[in-house]
Amino acid sequence: MDIPPGPTIYINNLYEKLTKDELKKGLYAMFSQFGKIVDVVALKTLKLRGQAWVVFTDTAAATNALRTMQGFPFFDKPVRISYAKTESDAIAKLKGTYKPDLKKKKHDDKATTKDQPGKKTKTAAVTSTRGPQGPAELAPPNKTLFVQGLPEATTDQMLQMLFAQFPGFKEVRMIEARPGIAFVDFENEMQSGVAQQGLQNFNITPQHAMAITFAKQ
Repeated sequence: MDIPPGPTIYINNLYEKLTKDELKKGLYAMFSQFGKIVDVVALKTLKLRGQAWVVFTDTAAATNALRTMQGFPFFDKPVRISYAKTESDAIAKLKGTYKPDLKKKKHDDKATTKDQPGKKTKTAAVTSTRGPQGPAELAPPNKTLFVQGLPEATTDQMLQMLFAQFPGFKEVRMIEARPGIAFVDFENEMQSGVAQQGLQNFNITPQHAMAITFAKQ
């Protein structure tokens, strides 16, 4: 029996050596181009390893993502995508039909008590005072792109996954001493320009939009 279309897609055959956070960030980066994402669910238990769920606000976005990304090589493993069998908690909350799992709620309450607001405030302050990085003046078109506005947890694999879809892609270069930026090399300036237009202001996370310019030579 076929699973009816819905706003949540189920993905398996995922690369299993990523951490939970890396997997969620990678999936968000890969699927946010199709529409607004409500939630990305990934668990690292033995039973659910290599699987995840991506929840969109509407079925049309989920359908587009399923058709476009079916078999996409995510870390060199072709992903298998289908509609989820059950409605996600996020969609149930939007519809007003959500019934909380008491065991899960108890676990979440314990986790919440461990949070320390002071640490979050300090992190926000550091981020806000960093300011824009990179060239003040725009460089002329060339084969290397300069990418800013990246979350500190961004990896070169995540960026490679985004830029490798454009012809002429060569490599991603990140600088450990300067988190939040990267250089991306292409075969020529026309190919780098296409990638710049395609990913300009792309949201890696809801709070981080990429700013892409040509690198200074």
